[in-house]
Amino acid sequence: MSARPGSKGQVAIVGYAHSDVTRHAGRPLGALAVDTARAAIADAGLTAGQVDGFVTSALFPTAGAHAAEDGVSLVSADWLAQRLGGSPRYVAGFQGIGQIPGSVALAVNAVASGAADYVVMHRALHNPKGSYHANPMRTAGGAQQWTVPQGFFGPLSMIALPYNEYLQRYGASRETTAAVVAEARKNGARIPWSYWHDRPLTTEEYLAAPLLSDPICRYDCDIPVDGVAAFVFTSAERARDLPHRPVYVAGQASSAPPRRRLPLHWPLDDIMAGGTALAKRLWEQSGVSPADVDLPQVYDGFSPFVYFWLEVLGLCPVGEAHRFVLDGGIDSDRPGALPALSGGGALGNGRMHGIPQMLECYLQLAGRAGERQRERATVGVACASSPHFGGAVVYSTAPR
Repeated sequence: MSARPGSKGQVAIVGYAHSDVTRHAGRPLGALAVDTARAAIADAGLTAGQVDGFVTSALFPTAGAHAAEDGVSLVSADWLAQRLGGSPRYVAGFQGIGQIPGSVALAVNAVASGAADYVVMHRALHNPKGSYHANPMRTAGGAQQWTVPQGFFGPLSMIALPYNEYLQRYGASRETTAAVVAEARKNGARIPWSYWHDRPLTTEEYLAAPLLSDPICRYDCDIPVDGVAAFVFTSAERARDLPHRPVYVAGQASSAPPRRRLPLHWPLDDIMAGGTALAKRLWEQSGVSPADVDLPQVYDGFSPFVYFWLEVLGLCPVGEAHRFVLDGGIDSDRPGALPALSGGGALGNGRMHGIPQMLECYLQLAGRAGERQRERATVGVACASSPHFGGAVVYSTAPR
């Protein structure tokens, strides 16, 4: 899904709120979502009665056997709209991967088409008690009968194969990936609501962690959490009368359905081909180029995604991302570097999907990042999921 061509730069984010990110919250997820949405609406200078649109992606991202219960393990747009009152005219949910870009497109299209004047977009993530991926499956049928018995099952194996391909093809190593994770944790440690607040990670700690699915270790994976974020969208015209500097949505692109050679099998070439096609649509739809982007926020639910996104976006040559990172190319404290994980990402905040990327773009471009505010931040890109299986949004400080 893409935002309507006529909506480019005509819809803006005008407020936000974010809960603390914890392993297990002391309150139900639905209660957190209601409070966070109310805080975002107030931050935008509005009342709940003025909000007439609600969108989200309510996917509960576990491969285990946990129950999906609205208001408990997920929070749908319908559930939230019913509890905030008012008279919503537009309520919708995005179905698919790349939840944040898909939800942003719904919000933008609703405002641009006149279906709603003020839209709350939220994302609520839940970490169930017990093992996150606990699965009672005892037999495997269909195509999985050929892979599951050999241990090729679940997200860790899914990413371990293309990561191995990358390491072997381009001469990368786990020592270079340690720099990715350390950068994410360094920046996440600076953010008050982050699960990893005040807890950076050293290269030595990363390399000492046990492997889960060679070459993936514990710190290559974002940690499951409870947390909620909400954003308020409206037209560029209405945004002028609200208290905060608006951040405009300049363009959005989502990936096409990926190739499926085997269940969960993501060959590196397929990831890169799908991501390159997505990036081409993103630049065409937004009217910007990689050279215009001074605030890239790449997705890092698994650390190798950072390499893949840097390369498909054209921010460094193919096969060179690991060297680019090792040379300080994404060090947010280094002048002239691309701060690709300055918001901490998923590795530095917790499994909030693409929220950390979107939030960093909003805070920096709105001039609301506080002590972390960067001097030059005019065009940001927020990515979500894998390049061939997700999406990205371009944000700008000015209508384009």
